[in-house]
Amino acid sequence: MPELQRGEEANSTIGENSHFEGSFAVKGAIRIDGKFEGEALIVDKVFIGPKGKVKTNIKASSVVVEGILIGNVQAKNRVLLLPTSRILGDIHTPELIIQNGTILKGSCIISHDFEQDAKELILSLYNSE
Repeated sequence: MPELQRGEEANSTIGENSHFEGSFAVKGAIRIDGKFEGEALIVDKVFIGPKGKVKTNIKASSVVVEGILIGNVQAKNRVLLLPTSRILGDIHTPELIIQNGTILKGSCIISHDFEQDAKELILSLYNSE
């Protein structure tokens, strides 16, 4: 599946002057240019626009952040942090792209395996003969 890019169509949109609260599950892609706060955002693809403000944990295939995100991200394919992104939270994904200008405070786990702890995996590989 192609990654959600700037200008790509989304199934759902939270517009610039909109505010949504709660848990949100979307089949397909969502673009957030307004404000979203909640316990969880479960979606295939999410794009947080430059004026978007999101405070939730995200589970998705791919995530593109250009605005503000407070919360943890678990992405199956990729996370792309554009120069104006501001993130406070942990990221777990197999591919992380951070462009110059991003501000990120949190830990990052780069791994395809969401079940096994990365530290345990690395130590077991180190200790194997």
